Amino acid sequence: MQYHQLGRSGLKVSSIGLGADNFANPVPETDAQDLLDRAHAAGINLVDTSNSYSNGDSERFIGRWLQQTRRRHEIVLATKVFYPVGPGPNDRGASRRHILQACEDSLRRLQTDYIDLYQLHRPSPEIPIEETLLALDILVRDGKVRYIGTTTHPAWQVMEALAASERHGWPRFVSDQPPYNLLDRRIENELVPMALKHGLGLIPWAPMASGVLAGRYVDAQNVPADSRAALRGGIYAERVTARGIAVANTFIETARTAHLSPAQLAILWVKEQPGVTAPLFGPRTVAQLEHILAIADMTLTDELRIACDQLVPPGSAVANFHNTAPWMKMRLMDSR
Repeated sequence: MQYHQLGRSGLKVSSIGLGADNFANPVPETDAQDLLDRAHAAGINLVDTSNSYSNGDSERFIGRWLQQTRRRHEIVLATKVFYPVGPGPNDRGASRRHILQACEDSLRRLQTDYIDLYQLHRPSPEIPIEETLLALDILVRDGKVRYIGTTTHPAWQVMEALAASERHGWPRFVSDQPPYNLLDRRIENELVPMALKHGLGLIPWAPMASGVLAGRYVDAQNVPADSRAALRGGIYAERVTARGIAVANTFIETARTAHLSPAQLAILWVKEQPGVTAPLFGPRTVAQLEHILAIADMTLTDELRIACDQLVPPGSAVANFHNTAPWMKMRLMDSR
């Protein structure tokens, strides 16, 4: 397993991270523990979750595993704050009040006294960035958080935060976790150049485009009953488009010609893109995890890079994986 430095921090993370969004929905706790065991044995040290995944059960699963195995010091534990955790108007967002309370709640569920990477799950543009950063500074100074990052933020807001951190002497964001896959390459226009310029590590989610690039779907209107698009619907179903499936069909042939599975090539492509520290992979089974571990130390050939660029040109998109980001105004025409 290769390890990369996360942004300008001294933190080193595995070249593939284990995403825990599936924990408890639909992965039961015993299977989640098996996944954590196998990921750890393979050298994966980055485990990413959120206080909003399965109403906190994802964090609880990880917390019980950490206590049972006593492996806390070997894991780079990442979680998030932003989405509603209660009915009240202050039970959400990036206010000082909510961040400080949400961190305490995550620490309790994770059964740990510190979080390695605490991330803002989405922007709160109505809240001054100084308020948010001051709350994160308090957590860092108290030893409850080691590093801070963002998720699915526009480049200009990350840059605004970096400038504020420098101005006030507060901790700076070391990472952003954007949606990134061959079907949606829009972060290459602004976020990637900004990250390369200012030393921000990228930890992309949805590298397989929710299974579209793995050949999971043949019809955007009739999705498999056990797929995420069917089980969760809504924003997940919106990401499965006819244009995306058409690209995936050609992508599958490209992968087979290279003696890789489509899932392997999809994650390898993201892993090898400029600015990327580690893509997140959220398997449901140990077999799925084993399959992806094969590409942990692989590199992307120039031939494969060119072939993928021909399918979806740099900076463009054929499916909308920014559909939970209101700041993304670009609309994809005829996506279905």
